[in-house]
Amino acid sequence: MTNPDVAKLSYEQAREELQDVVRRLETGAATLEESMELWERGEALATRCQEWLDGARERLAAAQQGRAAGTDGQEEA
Repeated sequence: MTNPDVAKLSYEQAREELQDVVRRLETGAATLEESMELWERGEALATRCQEWLDGARERLAAAQQGRAAGTDGQEEA
């Protein structure tokens, strides 16, 4: 990740900032250099959001596997 501070952001913070970056890029008011910096920041933010989503998927899968393992072979009372 090119922006170390991005690693500290929550999913919601990263998503909100990414939405702001996209809005700023869509206006077309930035210079080429500013646009490149915004794009790079947006890429880092998108990566951070994906890391959060991947982590959430892994936690859900582990919880589902744990629940399934806990009920396998058990008879209901």
